[in-house]
Amino acid sequence: MTSKEFITKYKPYALETQCKTGISHLFILAQSALETGWGKNVPGNMMFGVKASKDTPASKKQLVRTTEVLSVPMVTKGLFPEIISITKRADGKYLYAVRDWFRKYDTPEESFTDHAQFFIKNERYAEALKVKSDPYKFAEEVAKAGYATAPNYADTLKKVVKMIEQAK
Repeated sequence: MTSKEFITKYKPYALETQCKTGISHLFILAQSALETGWGKNVPGNMMFGVKASKDTPASKKQLVRTTEVLSVPMVTKGLFPEIISITKRADGKYLYAVRDWFRKYDTPEESFTDHAQFFIKNERYAEALKVKSDPYKFAEEVAKAGYATAPNYADTLKKVVKMIEQAK
């Protein structure tokens, strides 16, 4: 799927979510594009990489390979269901290749709706929600709140927002 095809296919879901929540559709599309590789990796209609909680029913979660960047080498049991490898990076942090539990959905639309509710229901995103109509500020606040472990997550998201804006 090309970036243009991705935007065409998923923009209606992002716009609908923006109408319901006020969260910028540009941010929503950008985060989905980043998390799925422009729609190339969408197991279980997972459009945003939202992790499953302990309360998530078995039918609504899936074990997926991912990477995490952490400050310390924590080879403790229970951190992840499966640790594949741990590599020390040049910046002193550790890159983990792991399998972890993520939410899964019957449709992409269900994923878009759940994603917005994830921000609204989690108090750690309260600051982000204050700037939800600005995709760039929202990206910064979501990253500060710990949505992803990638150190450059906000900058990468903002670059994708810019790409989507320029695709119009």
